[in-house]
Amino acid sequence: NPPAGGEPAGGLSCASCRSIGLLGGFSVGDHYVDGVASLGGTGGAPADDVVGVDALVGAIGIREAGNKARILQRALGLSLGHAGFMCVGAFSSAFCTKLLQDSIQNEMVLFLIAIAVGTVAAAFFGFLIGIPVLRLRGDYLAIVTLAFGEIIKNVINVLYIAKDENGFHFAISDGNKIELSEDGIWLINGAKGIAKIPHLSSFTAGVIMILVILFIVYNFVNSRTGRAVMAIRDNRIAAESVGINITKFKLMAFTISAAIAGAGGVLYAHNLSTVTATPTNFGYNMSIMILVFVVLGGMGSFRGSIIAAVILTLLPEVLRGLKDYRMLIYSIVLIAMMLFNWAPKCIEMRQRIAAKFKKPAKKEAV
Repeated sequence: NPPAGGEPAGGLSCASCRSIGLLGGFSVGDHYVDGVASLGGTGGAPADDVVGVDALVGAIGIREAGNKARILQRALGLSLGHAGFMCVGAFSSAFCTKLLQDSIQNEMVLFLIAIAVGTVAAAFFGFLIGIPVLRLRGDYLAIVTLAFGEIIKNVINVLYIAKDENGFHFAISDGNKIELSEDGIWLINGAKGIAKIPHLSSFTAGVIMILVILFIVYNFVNSRTGRAVMAIRDNRIAAESVGINITKFKLMAFTISAAIAGAGGVLYAHNLSTVTATPTNFGYNMSIMILVFVVLGGMGSFRGSIIAAVILTLLPEVLRGLKDYRMLIYSIVLIAMMLFNWAPKCIEMRQRIAAKFKKPAKKEAV
């Protein structure tokens, strides 16, 4: 079934379309800035090929979405606001695209502007939310960030913005108050979201975005700033005692993570003909799913998060033919993977197996 608000562009399935747009961010503890996601463009390919490409694209997207939880989760604590920042990026960029599509004919330029707008908008909200949120940790941080995601979603659902020859028209709760001329267009139509969004997102754009984000992440981790974040992760009190500005680096990580999540929202919005702020698209489950990728893959492992995202995204597509048993098998595999990664006995077993394959060190000649 397609997500509420419109069919995915390019023949993508509902599940993959949701996963495609996921974009991540930082996790101030594992000092990972997060990745990106959202690809599409399967064109008129046969049905089987569409599912395969769609699942692959979704897997790439979800992996990038998962990274956000890391830097935030370690240095700041448990954050569940990833979907909220993604929602900000999606709607701000789609709004900009609808506004400029008649004046800018070059799709590449229009898409780059949309990415810039969505990223900056999400970063701005991340900065504003980060100032008070940085005083909180643990469960309190999770509650506040979760509330932010829900607030953003509900605000968009009651917001009406239209444009005609008389200028812009705004309304809250009741869109019937807007007297729009025949040539006018709806930019944001309340719960109906933003419709007729140009399909600018593509597989190539998603891959390029992932590579750019990974470049930023790895350089961030190995930079002076990244080492400061690592120090905060390991021991907040010790880091502060040696002169590290805790607030500065936390706010920096939170803002960058929000910006990357916003970029993911841009890719997601421009892969659909219509984007709506529903629980299916930007709800609590979205943030939880992003967190699952990070935890399942390993809190300190880039490689692990990639593998977890790929498996958990491809699995529902592979099992689609099993219908009612699909999610049951998916849940069993999820539990098995979690035990394999974190159970003490499984860790010991992996270490023993790895030791057998290690080449013995060569003895130095006397």
